[in-house]
Amino acid sequence: MHFLSIVEIGRRYRSGTLTPRDYVEHLIARVKRLDGKLNAFLHLDERAARADADKAGAELAKGHDRGAFHGIPVGIKDIVAIAGDVTTAHSRVHDPKPETRDAAAVAALRDAGAFPFGKLALHEHALGGPAFDLPAPSARNPWDLSRMPGGSSSGSGAALAAGLMPAAIGTDTGGSIRGPAGFCGIVGLKPTYERVSRQGVLPLAWSLDHIGPMTRDVRDNALMLNAMTNGAEDFAREIGRPIAGMRVAYAKAWHMRDVPCEPAVAEAMDAAAERLRSLGAEVVEIDPGEFAAYGSTNWTILAAEAFAVHEKVMRERPEDYGARARELFAAGAFVSAADYIRAQRARTTLKAKLDAILDTHDALLCAGAGLQPCAIDDPAAIARLLGSSLRGAFNLSGHPAMALPAGFDAQGLPLHVQLATATNSEAKLYRLAAAFEAADTDKRHPAEFA
Repeated sequence: MHFLSIVEIGRRYRSGTLTPRDYVEHLIARVKRLDGKLNAFLHLDERAARADADKAGAELAKGHDRGAFHGIPVGIKDIVAIAGDVTTAHSRVHDPKPETRDAAAVAALRDAGAFPFGKLALHEHALGGPAFDLPAPSARNPWDLSRMPGGSSSGSGAALAAGLMPAAIGTDTGGSIRGPAGFCGIVGLKPTYERVSRQGVLPLAWSLDHIGPMTRDVRDNALMLNAMTNGAEDFAREIGRPIAGMRVAYAKAWHMRDVPCEPAVAEAMDAAAERLRSLGAEVVEIDPGEFAAYGSTNWTILAAEAFAVHEKVMRERPEDYGARARELFAAGAFVSAADYIRAQRARTTLKAKLDAILDTHDALLCAGAGLQPCAIDDPAAIARLLGSSLRGAFNLSGHPAMALPAGFDAQGLPLHVQLATATNSEAKLYRLAAAFEAADTDKRHPAEFA
């Protein structure tokens, strides 16, 4: 039951073979049994989850059907507000008072009949990385508990891959949805900038922050985006349409030339290009320019804006942050106004490059990172892994970008690819991703959580 798709859960609700309360009880039991080794949860309000499940079940029984997400429990990254809960950001630095209202995305999910299912672990204030000096332990990768699950939406990726919930909210400032999605073998979308409201979400860097859906398959992801945007449009409407004739730009140079790359990643990327060709897409190699320009520009803006958010506390009580977050936030103090302005000007140029590519191609294919997830307690390896990330370009540009599974390496760790499309073209992205997913014959779950 714990690895059912949201679509299948909905079918069972409506046929009467499963109730939201029974489903939630099953998940609560799994969390109690398994999360002690995964550390995906910071807090689970069992009473609220049961009450929300009972409410959804009663509504469905009376024929009051709110749609695909009615009765679906959704994990919430703990920088996203839930009314009545404290938002901790996985840190000692937080407001101890309970939130008075839901974040806009949580409110939208409630309107669709979904409900929160726990607060999930993250890198401290969405930046710090895995750390061992925080109030709660860091989430681990369910495919290998000695490895990091990616971040900063670490608990969201880990919990989904381990079958502790069917959907979760993540945030993404430099790849924080797509990193854990890729490393945990699930689907994560960073939507177009401001597609989903950030009201009620603790900021990291205002001009780069995105909020988006994390699920185990592409259709579920599109349905979650529908719910998170109050049904603004049907993002699943193109799923199932053929992709023959679609033009895909392949930024192979990014992982082969610009960042450290493992052979398994390079092989997976070429195999992904061939899979798209076998489905009728035209895949052509292009060069968007050296990735270092995108990465350094993203970091300069992120560091400056993040320090602006945290400056007061950093000056008054820096020791309350974990060592890694403190070091990273402090870096922003050394970004000058001139540096920040130059970075914003460079951002305009780099966005124009990606716009030009996506004006003449339906999508851009690239790796999410050149390296596979490393040991969670190896700072040098973590630094190398972060240095191989290829995700920040799309935070700069605001284009929708998705991480989705692309097989497994020799160690049994998930491989993934990244797809991006033009601004406000998520429906097209889901169409392409769903076709890619449907051609994947290697479906498995982490052995320790199966």
